[in-house]
Amino acid sequence: MTETEVDGCVVAPRAETPQVGGDQQQARDTVIVGYTVYAPPGSDWKTTDQVRIRGEVCDITGEPGDWRRSPFTGLAGPVQFAADRVTG
Repeated sequence: MTETEVDGCVVAPRAETPQVGGDQQQARDTVIVGYTVYAPPGSDWKTTDQVRIRGEVCDITGEPGDWRRSPFTGLAGPVQFAADRVTG
């Protein structure tokens, strides 16, 4: 596996509150850390890729979305994807 550093990414923690009594609360040995990543326009990401965020390896979950062009500015938009680290 080859690691390639990608400059210009914005990483935001993804906050999801588990439902009381839901699966996430019942399976207390599982810790899910989620992020939303906004990568530079035109960058190529696949659901089979992994990313390193703050030193931790995360899987890309779901299909990356390309914002294409902003209808307001005409500038190229980011590629957005979810990245999760699951342990336990």
